[in-house]
Amino acid sequence: MRIGTRWAVGGEAPQSVPVAMRAAIDEEERTLAELGADTASWRWTLTWLEGAPVVELDDGTTIRLDGDDVVVSREG
Repeated sequence: MRIGTRWAVGGEAPQSVPVAMRAAIDEEERTLAELGADTASWRWTLTWLEGAPVVELDDGTTIRLDGDDVVVSREG
């Protein structure tokens, strides 16, 4: 069993987050900054679904792996 965690937008992702997902997180944070979003209180949540990492932002953005591909989905 793997334990999930939370961290602040702009903070360093846990080491258990795969490198490809880290790049997607960084890109999402850059996009939010460019849009002027107030993310001061936002957090990422790492969970594990059937052994695979899933990262979700407080706004509903989800980043997951599909094989070797990183999939980003946004609510709305």
